[in-house]
Amino acid sequence: MKDEETVVAKGPRKRINPWLIVALVTAIAIGVLLASSVWTNRWSGKNEVPENAVAAKKPEGPQAWCASQATYDAMKRELFRRAAQVRGSDEQAYARLADFALLRVNGPTVQGVDDQIQSVSCTGTAVLDLPPGVAVVGGRRSLSGDVDYNIQPAADGTGKVVHLGSADSIVVPLATLSRTNAPHPQGPALPEAGAGNEVQPQAQAPEPGQGQPAPVQANPSFDCNHVGNDAEAAICGDPGLAALDRQMAADFQRALASGDSRQRHLLERTQKRFLSFRNRCATNQCVEETYQSRSREIGDIMTGRWRG
Repeated sequence: MKDEETVVAKGPRKRINPWLIVALVTAIAIGVLLASSVWTNRWSGKNEVPENAVAAKKPEGPQAWCASQATYDAMKRELFRRAAQVRGSDEQAYARLADFALLRVNGPTVQGVDDQIQSVSCTGTAVLDLPPGVAVVGGRRSLSGDVDYNIQPAADGTGKVVHLGSADSIVVPLATLSRTNAPHPQGPALPEAGAGNEVQPQAQAPEPGQGQPAPVQANPSFDCNHVGNDAEAAICGDPGLAALDRQMAADFQRALASGDSRQRHLLERTQKRFLSFRNRCATNQCVEETYQSRSREIGDIMTGRWRG
């Protein structure tokens, strides 16, 4: 009996389907792969930032400050403001014209960075293209010159402030701006607000003197009732040239008052030579260039760079 029970207990075992084992192994492997993928994505996703977001958060470097359009726009407005000061009139017209002029800087270069006040010093060659319908003495409609400028954040946090250094090579001729004889092309225009805040048809860009009483004659530093040559007559007939004459005369007087005996002697001697050369000019452009040269000469004498 005992032997029979033992035989029954040790009878043939039930076989497991091999395909079931394969299915279980496959399911486990797939589960491991899915879990690994989800875990990897969640782990990497914590610090993943879209490329455009990274670019947006990347701080501007000094070179970007020197070459930004906002910097160029601020420089352009300052050039027109200074030119209006030299001219002594037409400030509103100059300010409005600045909106239609184009300024670019060739080769903007970082000269220095002050981390303490977060300022950047730059240099480059500024090129100013004037709006249609206006030109400087000689008919030029594009002005250029080397400029130095400094950029730093505004104290009130509203943006950046641009400080422009000497730019006489652009400012001085810009002060002679006047309308051209050619008809105005349809181009720059200013919208005018009408009743009910509606925008009326656009008007053409203004020129210096437009909308303001025109002077009867220019007002240089000398008496236009007693002109002695064609150059003086040209100055008396052109407000821009008259402004150059007033500026040069003021620079000359300031230099005389602050210079030593040697500098005063050089100033007086070269002044006679300057007047002699200017009085031989036959064109307005010649007069303009002579005044520009004289302004540089006065500066060289006062800084010890003059080699005449």
